[in-house]
Amino acid sequence: MLKGALAGLVGGIAGSGAKLLAERIYPPRIEGQAPPPVVLAERIAGRPLDAGETQAVTRGMHWTFGAIAGAVYGAAVELEPRAGAWRGAGFGLALNTVTHEPLLPKMGLAEPSVRQRTQERQSEWLSHAVYGVVTDAVRRLVRRGL
Repeated sequence: MLKGALAGLVGGIAGSGAKLLAERIYPPRIEGQAPPPVVLAERIAGRPLDAGETQAVTRGMHWTFGAIAGAVYGAAVELEPRAGAWRGAGFGLALNTVTHEPLLPKMGLAEPSVRQRTQERQSEWLSHAVYGVVTDAVRRLVRRGL
């Protein structure tokens, strides 16, 4: 299980990079719309973040969450190989369903999906599927080498 988690961690980092690229091609937010990590950080700080802080928070949360989710996924696939269904796309879509659909809106970090722009919802679904597929592909490669 530890080898699976390590392979998933590496896969999650690669998947996070792929997700960023997918979001550059098909962005989820319009210019000036704060991403959920920034909304959370500003709430905690009690003030707006400057540009440098915004970038650090966004990137830090993105890479950290992606790596941790990948590690959990890698461990889960070790315990139940069917968790790797659809070559990771199912994992990415499930992650989006759990975080972006109920969790972020309930925390006040994003609008409920029914009030989001179509492009935002589509981008999140697409970029999370890309994240899952890349996470799984890299996880498989790393796991074979361990």
